[in-house]
Order: sequence, then C-alpha cells, then structure tokens
Amino acid sequence: MLLNLESLKNDSWGNVSLPKFDIEAVRKNTHDRPVWLHFGAGNIFRGFIASLQQKLLDSGEADRGIIAADTFDYEIIEKIYKAYDNLTLSVSLLPNGETESEIIASVCEALAADSSDEDTRTRFYEIAQNPSLQMISFTITEKGYAVKSSSGELMEIVKSDIANGPRYPHHTMSFVTALLLRRYEANGAPLALVSMDNCSKNGEKLKEGVLTIAKGWVENGYAADGFIEYITDESKVSFPWSMIDKITPRPSEKVMRMLGDMGVENISPIVTSKNTFIAPFVNAEKPQYLVIEDSFPNGRPALEKAGVYMTDRDTVNKTERMKVTTCLNPLHTALAVYGCLLGYTLICDEMKDEDLVKLIKRLGYVEGLPVVTDPKILSPKAFIDEVVEKRLPNPFMPDAPQRIATDTSQKVGIRFGETIKSYAKNGDTDSLIAIPLAIAGWLRYLLGVDDNGKPIEISSDPLKDELQAVLSGIELGHPESYNGQLRSILSNERIFGSNLVEIGMSEKIEEMFVKEISSTGAVRKTLQEYLC
Repeated sequence: MLLNLESLKNDSWGNVSLPKFDIEAVRKNTHDRPVWLHFGAGNIFRGFIASLQQKLLDSGEADRGIIAADTFDYEIIEKIYKAYDNLTLSVSLLPNGETESEIIASVCEALAADSSDEDTRTRFYEIAQNPSLQMISFTITEKGYAVKSSSGELMEIVKSDIANGPRYPHHTMSFVTALLLRRYEANGAPLALVSMDNCSKNGEKLKEGVLTIAKGWVENGYAADGFIEYITDESKVSFPWSMIDKITPRPSEKVMRMLGDMGVENISPIVTSKNTFIAPFVNAEKPQYLVIEDSFPNGRPALEKAGVYMTDRDTVNKTERMKVTTCLNPLHTALAVYGCLLGYTLICDEMKDEDLVKLIKRLGYVEGLPVVTDPKILSPKAFIDEVVEKRLPNPFMPDAPQRIATDTSQKVGIRFGETIKSYAKNGDTDSLIAIPLAIAGWLRYLLGVDDNGKPIEISSDPLKDELQAVLSGIELGHPESYNGQLRSILSNERIFGSNLVEIGMSEKIEEMFVKEISSTGAVRKTLQEYLC
C-alpha cells in the first residue's frame, strides 16, 4: 500500500481509520473559499492540529480543510506533503503498547512560503485577500516570532525586510505581515492570527512581531498609517492566546517497522538539507490539550466540537502557565539536560532513574504547584499526575532528551523564570532546589562533556556559540577553572526573565555547577546530594 489518494479507494488499510468525507469536494471548496491557513508544517501540526479539522470534516461540521505552509524548510512541502498527496498517517502510541492509526486528509493544499517564487506569492495573496479566510495559525516554535536578538537589537534579516518592503519578505513575521497588508489594502476583512506554539503569552509575541514589521513599513512609506489601526483594532485583527500540549517525537523506527509489516510502502523518514528529521507518518502520544481564547472576528471552525477548550484569555493564561511553568515543560527541560549528561537517549528510560524522578517530582509538586493558579477547566494536580505516572514513562513514546534540549536558551525564561519570579516576590528563593539544579545542569551540559567525561553533541540553540564562548576555559575535573564566568549569563534577564544575580539565586546555581564539574560522576553525586 502506498500513502496516496488512489490507495484510499480500496479497503486494504485494515484497522487504519480513513477519511469519511469527500476529499475532492473539500479540496475544491478550500481552494475557492479558504478558511484556515497554517504556518509550520511539522509534526505537531500534522499529528494534532490537522486532526482537529479532520474530526469536523468527518462529522459534517466543516466543509473546508486547512492550507499548510512552511517558511523554514521547503523540502518538507515537496517530499512529505506533495509526494504523498498531502496525506499523513497518524499513529497514536498508547501506554499499554497498542496503537491507533488514522490517515489525515484535512490538509488540502501545501505551500512553501518562498517570496521569491512569483506563482507561490500570487497564491498566498489570493488566500490572504479572500474574505472567507477566518484565521492564520502557527506552530513555528517560539524562536519563529523573535524579531530581536538577545541584545534587544533588531535581527539583520528583519532590518532587511523593513528596509526592502513587503514584496520579498524573508522572516516569517515579515511574510505574514505582508499578507495582512495585502488583505488590508484589498478589503480590510477581519481575521484572527492564532499562535498555537508552546510558549507563554504566544498571541502577544505574535502581535509584537507583526507590529514591529508593520510600523517599520509605515515609517518607510510601504504602508499607509491606517494599516497600524487595522492591526491594533481587535474587531478587525485579533491575536488570541492559546495553550497547546501534545508530545510528538521524532519518527520511530519501531513504528516504521510496524507499518511496514502492515504492508505500507515508501514511508521511511528523511533528513532534509536543513536537518529536519521527518517522515510521511507521525507517531505521538494520545493525550492532547488545546485551549484557545475565543476571539475570532471573522468566525471560526467549530473547534470545541473537536475537543478544543474555547474560553477567555485569563483562563488560557492560567492553563498555559500551569502547563508551561509548572506541570510539564519544566520537567521536560530538566530531564532533557540531565538525560544528555547521564547518557540517556529516551525520556521513558529516564523515568526509571530514581534520582531524575526525584528531581522532576520536586520541580513539579514541591516547587511548582504552590505558585500555580488553578485554571478550573483542568486540574493542575491531575495534569501533573498524568505527566509523571503515564505520559513521561510511556515506553512507546520514542522521545529523546537530545530533541527536547533544542533551543533551551529560549525556554528557560518561561519554564523556570515565571516560578522564580513568584518566589522572588515573596522573598523565598532560598527554598528552591530543583530549579537551581535544572539551570546548573543546563550550563553544565553546555560544556559538551557528559558525566563520564565523554564528548556529547549540543543540540541546536540560537545562543549556543555565544554561551559556550562565555564558558570557554572551564574544564571537567578542574573546579578551579571556574572563576565566576556564569554570572554574565545568570544576570541576563532576556534569558531568565530576571537577573538571578540580583535576586540572590546565582550563588546556589554556581555552587551546584562547580560541584558538577569537580570530577567524572559529579553530576550524579550532585543530584543525590541535593535531592536526598
């Protein structure tokens, strides 16, 4: 069996759930009257967001699908979408070892957001100008919204986009702002821009990025003053906040073999020239959560009928804060850096490690829960119970600490920084143990040497070179090589959200770090010392 439209005409797919709607009709409707454009064509989109619209299409609650776009890796569009007729084979991995599989066909069109391609640019303009379009959503990772460097200066690519105008934008925020400008100039129809990325106040970050570009274009004469009024009028353009949660790891060889045994052909993962590891199938855990602020000035799909919590901004903020700063993401990051240091390649295997389980339990239950606000629609205690007892230990979730350690510098300010602020406000940072350990572990990880003294590859991170340069000269087995180098990092509010030196946390982190570099095996000993 091949994953394509032709294969859906036969009944050889066995227990794999197939689309229940007229794919050809839905694709025509979507092309002519689009409602949903999505940027970020990776696994979280294919395995979660696209499945939501699939449910609505299957139940007759929708008659149009999603147009997927990618601004980062165009090979995904050609080799994973178009090569498979825009279909995705989604496999849910259950804790009991069973799987549930479904073919997702809600993606009706896939586009590479390449502004240099005139035909593609024209198609994007058609979509953006159509009054039927209700939302543009995003899963582009937190760094995709950043228009400024860690120093607060505009990135060079953003400066170039502002100087050169909206015709050939390169940064994702510039590309989207160009579409908004086109819509404003054509008809000024309302629209919602919805970040579905795993970051705090994601709608605010998206709005900030768009407005930065828009103001630059207005100042340079590329757009009229009314463009800013259009973007800032919530009855015209809204930027709803959201909270998303679903673990979608790299494609699993075990899943690939299972699908091969079922007779599915030509589904091997690929590695693109931009080092994206992706496959025609997505394997992911079953639990998933999406909470969205219900602010859609041009209407929206009936997402609540697909399991999405549609609510107000305050509830979204509380739910996101619960998950990102307390119940899941901090635990993930702590496991990631220490997993790399201690030689693990699977998160589920780390959950058999008594020291690491102690670390995340203290991080979540002891240090996080006391300062989290209950969003009411979800129980923080029940959420973290599910994370610790079912989700992270799931042996069929091939998630790697090396993957989760990606872009840690962009995450620590939210995953640990918000809780740190709460304790600092009460003058109680001395009681924190797990958070300082997690930060010390991350800085120790940046040395590129594991607890046995063997070199390890550091996952990609926009501040990797900068941070490693600061740490240069610190050597494992030579604690005397440390002479305060961490302080310039720990005092950086752009990384941690607070100046950890000023609030009195740096000394504890430095102490832990020095102990972890004292000798081989010191990372393990330090964990045991502080978590006894």
